[in-house]
Amino acid sequence: MPFNITSIKTSSNGVWQGDNPLDFAFPLLIIQTTLILVVTRFLAFLLKPLRQPKVIAEIVGGILLGPSTLGRNKHYLHRIFPSWSTPVLESVASIGLLFFLFLVGLELDLSSIRRSGRRAFGIAAAGISLPFICGIGVAYVLRKTVDGADKVGYGQFLVFMGVALSITAFPVLARILAELKLLTTQVGETAMAAAAFNDVAAWILLALAVALASGGDSGNHKSPLISIWVLLSGAAFVAFMLIAIRPAMKWVAHRCSPQHDVVDEAYICLTLAGVLVSGFITDLIGIHAIFGAFVFGLTIPKGEFADRLIERIEDFVTGLLLPLYFASSGLKTDVAKISGARAWGLLVLVISTACAGKILGTFVVAMMFLIPPRESLTLGVLMNTKGLVELIVLNIGREKKVLNDETFAILVLMALFTTFITVPTVMAINKPTRGNSTRTHRKLRDLTSSPDYNDELRVLACVHGPANVPSLITLIESTRSTKKSLLKLFVMHLVELTERSSSIIMVQRARRNGFPFFNRIRRGDWHDRVAVSFQSYNQLGRVSVRPTTAISALSTMHQDICHVAEDKRVTMIILPFHKQWRGEGDETEENLGHDWRGVNQRVLKNAPCSVALLVDRGFGTEVKTPGPTTSVAQRVCIIFFGGPDDREALELGGRMAEHPAVNVTVIRFVEKEGKESNGHVMLRLAPSGASEQNYSFSTAKMNRETERELDETAIAEFQSKCDGMAEWSEKVASNDIVEEVLAIGRSGEYHLIVVGKGRFPSTMVAGLAELQPEHAELGPVGDILTASGHGVVSSVLVIQQHDVAHVEEAPVSKVLHAGYTADESSTSVRV
Repeated sequence: MPFNITSIKTSSNGVWQGDNPLDFAFPLLIIQTTLILVVTRFLAFLLKPLRQPKVIAEIVGGILLGPSTLGRNKHYLHRIFPSWSTPVLESVASIGLLFFLFLVGLELDLSSIRRSGRRAFGIAAAGISLPFICGIGVAYVLRKTVDGADKVGYGQFLVFMGVALSITAFPVLARILAELKLLTTQVGETAMAAAAFNDVAAWILLALAVALASGGDSGNHKSPLISIWVLLSGAAFVAFMLIAIRPAMKWVAHRCSPQHDVVDEAYICLTLAGVLVSGFITDLIGIHAIFGAFVFGLTIPKGEFADRLIERIEDFVTGLLLPLYFASSGLKTDVAKISGARAWGLLVLVISTACAGKILGTFVVAMMFLIPPRESLTLGVLMNTKGLVELIVLNIGREKKVLNDETFAILVLMALFTTFITVPTVMAINKPTRGNSTRTHRKLRDLTSSPDYNDELRVLACVHGPANVPSLITLIESTRSTKKSLLKLFVMHLVELTERSSSIIMVQRARRNGFPFFNRIRRGDWHDRVAVSFQSYNQLGRVSVRPTTAISALSTMHQDICHVAEDKRVTMIILPFHKQWRGEGDETEENLGHDWRGVNQRVLKNAPCSVALLVDRGFGTEVKTPGPTTSVAQRVCIIFFGGPDDREALELGGRMAEHPAVNVTVIRFVEKEGKESNGHVMLRLAPSGASEQNYSFSTAKMNRETERELDETAIAEFQSKCDGMAEWSEKVASNDIVEEVLAIGRSGEYHLIVVGKGRFPSTMVAGLAELQPEHAELGPVGDILTASGHGVVSSVLVIQQHDVAHVEEAPVSKVLHAGYTADESSTSVRV
């Protein structure tokens, strides 16, 4: 049914008045948008196990909905995607593209590109120049082979082909690197820096291509001078934006800084209007509107104001509007145009030329910079990633009539193929060997018993954000022995990888200053305190601080933590608890959620060394951080019941006692006289899957007498080493151990209480197995001190000693009392 585009109405009067909503622009747009989102999200779900970027699903979804597959049904095509609706859909999609390119400019840090060095610049230059040169030959073959390709000027066609073959998709590459956990590695940093260079060069080349296309349409034979005027006008626009608009936006960003309590919404609205105006000006010049948005994004200084803009518009743009643009590219791709051996041969030629030029050029130059062959090859494959910019180039080329339908389809499939093979190829090439060091100390006890007691103590401390930093610094300083071993501290900032592309900003900040959360802090005093603390801490003679960042999905975050612990040969991992308290008692609880709790649980299970879990109730904020010359600033209590985990806690207490600014008290619980020799406890194993409803204990068979001897040896060594430096007391355990432990936590006498997790528990701790846990991963004593409603005011540190014999744990549901015999049940443990 033919339509006059000027007669299309926006909305219908409804089916009750005889109107079909699909004949009206807005209802049809709703249907199209919903259909595209459902299909692309479903495809993204299917491709997720293959770690494919979302852009693949969006392009494939468009191809499936378009004339290549479903569109072969003409009734469906004319009803759901009629030709008259194309300008409406593409206009809405272009608004999303406009604001997305603004976000890209907002995230691209030109100063970091300048600091990237000769290596990244050389790799980027080779990765652009060789494929561009190869594009000359491909353009020649296509013009001679594809019908209608020779109707366009050779210069325009050549530049578009060269750009299409040589660019690297910076946002897509960042996502792939994050998925493969390469983002903060040497390869990842080099690839990101080179891709940033490549991105800027691609925009310049694309501007040249558009200017040439504007000046030489095949049908009108316009004067070549038009291209020169377009280029000069574009250069003048960029200069004006950087010279005049950039200082103005810097002033606006300052007005919206954290020092001002209220941010005027007018600044946000004017900035968003500036995106549209900039796009209009570049479209008026003859360059595509997206250039104006991209350049305007570059003028906004990175910081608080940029973060606010990203938070306001990113989800709407990338989640709703941008998929429409990628899907519209697929809708315009008709694979049926590639028919016959000749056309498919051209597709193979284009793919092989693009891959060979990019990979070979990058590989050779990387080898020249003395990068190992495997990493050089990995860089080449990574730099071959296409996607976002590639599709923009192809769509503009199609709009300008430089690319016909067959050439467009060939190049879209080339972009799909090269991006699709990136992840599996890199995974096949880049398989790092993770060997174990024979000299690694896995627990504090091993370090102390080392023949060389001056050996270096290595600690990996994880932080979620700035709120964890004061307690972390205080704890590390408290454990820093001023007499003996050196201390090397690895600080790992844990950043959740989400679908939001702005999470990639964190990587650039991590490379720039080591602590990406500095720029995301909204209070200036926090920023100063964190920065000054770590700077001064790093300058202490016997402390070495090395920052790193883990950007990963929470389901695999523990792998990053354990790998760094293995790679850096650390003795202990310190994890922040997923809950944090501020104020007295249980006031102002901050809960990061169950997913972060799962990260801690998986680290406890898989860690290659001892683990300490810090439950922070203001540790380090109520008093000044201890230093070598300060008076007693921290009061620490070690609660000792016995067992490997308690011995590790005692070992840590011994290191703390050597610090002149820390007052350590050890409280040892002992059983009543007579009960110790003849009493034992039988525990019944809980059914499978009940690990969070019950405490878990080690299933290893251990000799109780040997454990008592080890406990006594550890106590004797502690008392000998810390004589006069620590207080020691013993308590006879009553029938209500819970209240005795809580009394210590409620007293307010101690800033920090250190306990063992108790995986191989003493008889006293085993008797607590019947309690209903709130945080089973902390063990019975740690959970008692952490559970809400108990009124505990002290921070708690729960220690788990590394021992391969204790890796296997089982949840326990019941204490079996007197009269029980071992034959009654096969699912029991005796302690």
